[in-house]
Amino acid sequence: MSQAWYSVLVGLVAAERLAELVVARRNLAWSLARGGRESGFAHYPFMVVLHTGLLAGCLAEVWLSGRAFVPALGWPMLALVVLSQVLRWWCVRTLGRQWNTRIVVVPGLPLVTGGPYRLFPHPNYVAVVVEGFALPLVHGAWLTASVFTVLNAGLLAVRVRAENDALRSVRV
Repeated sequence: MSQAWYSVLVGLVAAERLAELVVARRNLAWSLARGGRESGFAHYPFMVVLHTGLLAGCLAEVWLSGRAFVPALGWPMLALVVLSQVLRWWCVRTLGRQWNTRIVVVPGLPLVTGGPYRLFPHPNYVAVVVEGFALPLVHGAWLTASVFTVLNAGLLAVRVRAENDALRSVRV
């Protein structure tokens, strides 16, 4: 895979992220109109910067380092990127109007326990973790993969706690 094709891949992931934001904005309006409450918003700007940095870091590291594509690493990582997208959109579809990039809980709606949520509590974050290391490693951007993974681990610790607290406060 050439650097140009890798750039196309990163561009496709960026387009997917923009599609997520369109869905999230629509779902946010729907949720707020039904009394939804947002919580954990203090970390959201950091999350946006971190995820934007992942995409920029992938491109910058690959173009500046001049590393060659290593098929033994690149193709399996590409498969993981594709699988992470499948899992992410399975989560979006399962949650329907309740899915968002923000933490918004609508009082009175039941906790979703179907789809990937029957397997583990935060499947969307599994998709984020996998994509976060796999996308850079498709073309050997190990520095971007490492930095994103460490920073994302800290972010997810905060985010999962905030999400669990929000869900608990509605069920109580």
